[in-house]
Amino acid sequence: MDIRHTGLARTGRGAWPEHLSSFSRSVIEALDRVEYRVCDGGEDLEAIYRLRYNSYLHAGMVKPDASRMVHDKFDDMPNSYRFGIFVDGSLASTLRIHFASPKFPLSPSTEVFSDVLGVRVAQGESFIDPSRFAADAEWSSSLRCLPYITLRLAVVACNYFDATSCLTAIKEEHASFYNRIFRSHQVAPPRTYPGLTIPVHLYESKCAENMQVTLDRFPFFYSTRFEQRMLFAKARQGELSPLTILPTAKYFRDAA
Repeated sequence: MDIRHTGLARTGRGAWPEHLSSFSRSVIEALDRVEYRVCDGGEDLEAIYRLRYNSYLHAGMVKPDASRMVHDKFDDMPNSYRFGIFVDGSLASTLRIHFASPKFPLSPSTEVFSDVLGVRVAQGESFIDPSRFAADAEWSSSLRCLPYITLRLAVVACNYFDATSCLTAIKEEHASFYNRIFRSHQVAPPRTYPGLTIPVHLYESKCAENMQVTLDRFPFFYSTRFEQRMLFAKARQGELSPLTILPTAKYFRDAA
C-alpha cells in the first residue's frame, strides 16, 4: 500500500538551543522514526482495536473476548480522532482523542464524570480527552520514550483547539507521571470506566496555567500549525484525509 506523507520534510536545519536536555534530544531524534496515522476505517482500525485488546488484557484491564478487539460507542463520534503511532513503519501504540465542547459535549470523561464536567462544558469550557492509550509490549521495552511520543498528540490537540484543559482518566499508579509531565491534578474520585475492569481517577491540566511550562520543559511537544491541521482538521466531504502525518517538533521555530 502506498503511503502519502504529509508534513514538513525530515531534512533541513533544526533550531534547537544548546541547553536542551539529553532526554529531550533523544525524544526529538526518535521522532524522526515516527509517523502519526489517522485511522478512520478498514485494516488500520482493526489493527488499533487489536492492539488495545492485547495491551489491556496483558494489564488485566479487560476480560478475554472472542473478538480480540476493544472498541466502544465513543470511537465513531464526530468529535473523535483515532490514531496509530508507527515507528519504523510498525504500529507501536495508539491513542484516541475527543474534543469536548458546547457543540459536541460528549466524550468518555464527560460522560463518566458528568456531574463534574457537564456544567463546565455548558458554560463554554472545552476539553481534550485522550483515552484508549495502548502500546505494543516489545516497542514499550525497546523505545522507552514511547509514552511521550504517543501523548504528544494530546498536547498538539490542546494547541490546535485552544482547549481549556486536558483531561486524563487514569489508573492511580499513573497519576505521578501525569502530574510530573503535565502538572495534572485530581478533580474527582475514582469511578467505573466503560469496558474496563478497574476504576479510573479523573485528572486535569489547565492549559492556560500549564501548557507553556510543559512546552518549555519538553520542547518535543511543540508542533507547527500545519501539523495541527493535518491531524485534527476533519476532511470535508469528497476530500481524502491525510494517511500519515510526520511530527514537526524540530521545525516549529522555522515554520511560522
